[in-house]
Amino acid sequence: MSSWGDIPSWAYDATEALMQSLKVVDPGTYAHCLRVGEMSRKLARDAGLNEYEQKMAEFSGIFHDIGKLGIDPEIIGKPGKLDPREMDIMKSHPIMSEQIVRPLATNGFFREILPIIRGHHERVDGEGYPDKLIGDKIHVLSRVILIVDTYDAMSQTRAYRKGLPDDIVYAELKRCAGTQFDPQLVRTFLQAHKTWSVLETEKETFPHFLKNSA
Repeated sequence: MSSWGDIPSWAYDATEALMQSLKVVDPGTYAHCLRVGEMSRKLARDAGLNEYEQKMAEFSGIFHDIGKLGIDPEIIGKPGKLDPREMDIMKSHPIMSEQIVRPLATNGFFREILPIIRGHHERVDGEGYPDKLIGDKIHVLSRVILIVDTYDAMSQTRAYRKGLPDDIVYAELKRCAGTQFDPQLVRTFLQAHKTWSVLETEKETFPHFLKNSA
């Protein structure tokens, strides 16, 4: 694994520039991405991963849904169930997220996070997307992001439903451990999450919180 120093100084400004586009188009997804970035870093830390891997988790979590810039807002904000065509379009967002970040991959750090971003909806049972990867074939940080992404999606209030309380979300994560989620990472999340401080990142601006979140 590369060292901490391999994250380029311009990474923060590049991330800010890309994410401001998402903030203008979809502030809700932007805030979600900041929360997922922070929680991904914390889960990577509590799973025993090193500082460099924690930063990989944070940047990958921040970028995981930036591909939704390419999805029709009516699909993203649809209050009911998506039809099969709409679901296929929605499932393209990890690939689009990867494509948006790819121009930065002339640098090794961004090259390393591309598969993490692409794989954040892969399931350990092989029923995820876009590549139907299974088990350890899925990058460990993609498995980290899936857990915190699911937690945030279920716990946040949306226009069409109220957020669920933590005990309900915890029960769902536990129920799907071993099929959708990495069971060891679920155990770590359930033990650690209640000890995490209240997330403040969505109130801060780039690149401040990235530079001060180690």
